[in-house]
Amino acid sequence: MGQRIILASTSPYRRALLERLGVPFEVIASSVDEALYRHLEPADMALTLAKEKAAAVSRLHPGALVIGSDQVVTTGTDIFEKPHEPTRAVAQLSRLSGRSHRLITAVAVSNGERMETAVDIHTLWMRTLSLPELEQYVRIDSPLDCAGSYRIEALGIALFERIEADPETADDTAVVGLPLMKTLRLLRGFGWDPLTPE
Repeated sequence: MGQRIILASTSPYRRALLERLGVPFEVIASSVDEALYRHLEPADMALTLAKEKAAAVSRLHPGALVIGSDQVVTTGTDIFEKPHEPTRAVAQLSRLSGRSHRLITAVAVSNGERMETAVDIHTLWMRTLSLPELEQYVRIDSPLDCAGSYRIEALGIALFERIEADPETADDTAVVGLPLMKTLRLLRGFGWDPLTPE
């Protein structure tokens, strides 16, 4: 296909998802300071950060197709960031236990001249869990680098009662960190498709 693809993220979860496509790509971290956007509403924050990440890397690598993405976990009033240590992870999960929250995942693709975007929103209902159960989960799954303190692609699925999304746009890979169907749709808009014969 010949097109240079860059993932503007060092997330191992996004990298693993993009690897499913079986095509070569590079990983280049953006220099975007996420703290500058914490004042925005959750959906705006996720989309703005995805765009800023794609734009920052695209400026340095013109002509490449750059994929930026961001994910926000929110109850509507609170935003849950990566906990980085076990006690914070347990505290976050305690606040999510027995209630619903939204997982907003945004993706942006840029070629340096234009940018296309998409947003995916899932609503997740977490079971009511005891403190020992949450501590056990954190010990086993160690979700310290995950917004919301869970890894749904691993044991984290055991925390939940149900997950809902718009049936017309649902993309379950978004829950892990990168909505692949939406990402591929955006890439096709730039003329790139992994199924196109060379």
